[in-house]
Amino acid sequence: MSFAERRDRAVHFLDHADLDAADRSADARALAAQGQPAGFAEELIQGVIRDLTLIDEVIGKYAKNWAFGRIARVDLAILRIAIFELMRRTDIPPVVSINEAVDIAKEFSTEESKRFVNGILDSYKEELGRDPRKAEGG
Repeated sequence: MSFAERRDRAVHFLDHADLDAADRSADARALAAQGQPAGFAEELIQGVIRDLTLIDEVIGKYAKNWAFGRIARVDLAILRIAIFELMRRTDIPPVVSINEAVDIAKEFSTEESKRFVNGILDSYKEELGRDPRKAEGG
């Protein structure tokens, strides 16, 4: 299974998970019990659950004039995964994470969503101050 397919699985899981629940670790346990995505997809899901507050603050900072309630669930899942990657997976070049997120938005959402996702992620990429085409560490 490719990394793109694993990202798709993670988006699907997060799109359907109740991340607003008080016990987010229950979602992680449910994931493990179902034998759902392992490896990279599971890392993305667990990382988003763990860093959800920080990730959502980033989304809120760059989603100007958009209340969280107005962001489509699938777009929110896509953004959360990509921001987690940009924050924590420095072994992946930022442009790869952003391009994958935009591709997923093209597949599962709307043309407007694709631009929305790209705009938020591009703005956050600038804040990071990393070379967008290079991986670090790894």
